[in-house]
Amino acid sequence: MNSASAPSKLYSDDVSLLVVLLDANPFFWASSAAASGDSASQHHPTAVLSFSKLLNHFNQVVLVATGVNSCSYIYDSEEGGAESASGNVPAVCSKILRRLEEFLTKDRLLGKDPDMVVASSVSSLLSGSLSLALCYIQRIFRSGARHPQPRILCLQGSPDGPEQYVAVMNAIFSAQRSMIPIDSCVMGVQHSAFLQQASYITGGVYLKPQHLDGLFQYLSVVFATDLQSRSFLQLPRPAGVDFRASCFCHKKTIDMGYVCSVCLSIFCKRHKKCSTCGSDFSQSPIDLNAPH
Repeated sequence: MNSASAPSKLYSDDVSLLVVLLDANPFFWASSAAASGDSASQHHPTAVLSFSKLLNHFNQVVLVATGVNSCSYIYDSEEGGAESASGNVPAVCSKILRRLEEFLTKDRLLGKDPDMVVASSVSSLLSGSLSLALCYIQRIFRSGARHPQPRILCLQGSPDGPEQYVAVMNAIFSAQRSMIPIDSCVMGVQHSAFLQQASYITGGVYLKPQHLDGLFQYLSVVFATDLQSRSFLQLPRPAGVDFRASCFCHKKTIDMGYVCSVCLSIFCKRHKKCSTCGSDFSQSPIDLNAPH
């Protein structure tokens, strides 16, 4: 994480602001429940809330649901009411599950064909939920002189959406500029190139648990540690990071491509004109040795 160019901020000691991006893609959870034989997805909000309160009761947790067509705030511990203040975890989780159901209903109606059955490989709106998290943190930054230590945790199960590449990378660089680590817990079958790059660039932790039955253990041991404590711990490090980009023309992940010299748009095939900025590629290259 490059902190040299980041603005200095005053943080409150031992107080964390954790923004959790929960993948609420119903197609992923349906396939996951079918594979495990139970409705395991209902246990994850309990695990999220339980581990977020482990270190300090002053910690703040915000939960953002990431759907297929939209994303939305569904919980804020600062506005949790009497249940959150008294530490009544079952009541809070019941409220979260109810809001998740309401969110899923609205998200389904936003689709082009709400009754259409979509393949399990459909991606969630990760770029939108990252933007919501960054906006919330920036609002906290501007609320006073001292702030809690912010970080983002992505609980992602859906595959990457190549069409979101530009928006996701913009969010990643914005988090890097504001010194906000992005932690990633990938619950899907495949690794996430987006989240590998997000955690690597922002100095966060990337982990793909081998067994989802022990999700709470992974969350409490790896992701519950505050930023100051992490310097004393040996946290998991990814074996490699997939830095491949997605082309702007077909939204596919590519190994080699063509880059516009003006706006840096990426294409998998040669084009006569940049579809992003309109630069003309049909002109012959300039001969630097030609007489002027």
